Amino acid sequence: MLKSLWASIQGDPIFMRRVNGWLTVFWLVMIPVSILTHWISSVTYVAALSLWALVSGHWSAWQAARVEVKQQEEERARDDEDLPGEIVKRIVEDTDIDRDAPRNRQPLG
Repeated sequence: MLKSLWASIQGDPIFMRRVNGWLTVFWLVMIPVSILTHWISSVTYVAALSLWALVSGHWSAWQAARVEVKQQEEERARDDEDLPGEIVKRIVEDTDIDRDAPRNRQPLG
């Protein structure tokens, strides 16, 4: 269940954009808070902040790579499809021509 929840969260770009937006706001607020509370001089705080920066940086790069892979797959699928051929095939299937029917031709000119 947890795995499917994680997959649905990752597949929802709107949710991910909101989460990342709120995390950005949180860390922007934390800058003056950490300076005022002197957490900035704490080795533990700086280490935790560095770990968060490392994880979020790699996560962002991974998400960007996933998007690129998806775009490449869609591009390959577009290149592989024969749209003009499919249109002609559909026209031939949907058109009923009776070869024995008299032709009503108008003289040219």
